[in-house]
Amino acid sequence: MITHAPESKPRAQVTLPASWYVEPSHWPIERQSIFADNWQFFGHDSEIPQPRAWRADILSGFPVVVVRSDDGQLKAFHNVCRHRAGPLVRETSGVCDGHLTCAYHGWKYTLDGRLRAARDFGVASDFDPRDYGLFPLKLSVWRGLIFIGIGANLPDLQDLMNPLDQRLGDSDWTKLKVGLRRQHTLQCNWKTYVENYLEGYHVPAMHPSLDAEIVADQYKVTVEGRVALHDVPARSQEAVYDGLWAWVWPNIGVNVYNRGLMIERMSPIQHTTTQLDYLYLMPDGEPVPEATLIMSDQVTAEDLWITERVQENLNAGVYQTGRLSPKHEEAVFAFQQWVREKREK
Repeated sequence: MITHAPESKPRAQVTLPASWYVEPSHWPIERQSIFADNWQFFGHDSEIPQPRAWRADILSGFPVVVVRSDDGQLKAFHNVCRHRAGPLVRETSGVCDGHLTCAYHGWKYTLDGRLRAARDFGVASDFDPRDYGLFPLKLSVWRGLIFIGIGANLPDLQDLMNPLDQRLGDSDWTKLKVGLRRQHTLQCNWKTYVENYLEGYHVPAMHPSLDAEIVADQYKVTVEGRVALHDVPARSQEAVYDGLWAWVWPNIGVNVYNRGLMIERMSPIQHTTTQLDYLYLMPDGEPVPEATLIMSDQVTAEDLWITERVQENLNAGVYQTGRLSPKHEEAVFAFQQWVREKREK
């Protein structure tokens, strides 16, 4: 009698538990193990154009300032004075006088982070200014994009970006400058939003305008290293979304179009709130095409609605775990495994 081995089929993997998206105790753990120990996208080189120019931002709860020193090098620090934790700068960007000066009590630091003057501090036998320089951060630039490393256990940035580099080939980004910044706030856990970004399974149901521009039944997401690459053909040459979409661990979307790109940072504010920062880069900073913005706004509004509804349902306590489609949700499964790996380290 001839026997046949059972047909091998992919498994519908079980999702992370709902509690990981709901309970506040998970946020400080993820903030350290995932965000501090991985590269965080900060901005574009063109936003800090000349010596003494600076830009400030908050990366997953960490206040950061990046300044260009007089020799043209970029330096990154926690935006935290060593005296009593005042901010070094008040605004989002500007140009300094050659020092970073705390807005609270006026302590002054050189652009390499040394304490230059503790204003009117008084004589103290046990105080050595050399011990109170700014807290430095690691900084690396990839294709003009500035990344900040907060923790000590960072991966090699070039290795991380290599799958995207391979796909981009020798495409030239040297003339790209910031055309526009936009920001959106969502009432959901950051993982809820990231997982939505990592699959095209929901496009026919949730994004009718986008669905009309692409061939959704040919939508494919592949995982290379810790990069998810989205491949989907456009229905016509006039389609707005006609380039490459990619996502890089742990929270960066790279959306490449014919004449530019949009970097999307998915930043957790706390366990219940996610901030989306959109940075549009265009040749010489030219205006972003209106059709691109219209489509972007519509897709964002639709994603905001569904991810907030999903979060409400997670919060309700009825759903505990689900199953992932082996056809459409390979990248979601990979993401959940990476989160689990970092959490259980």
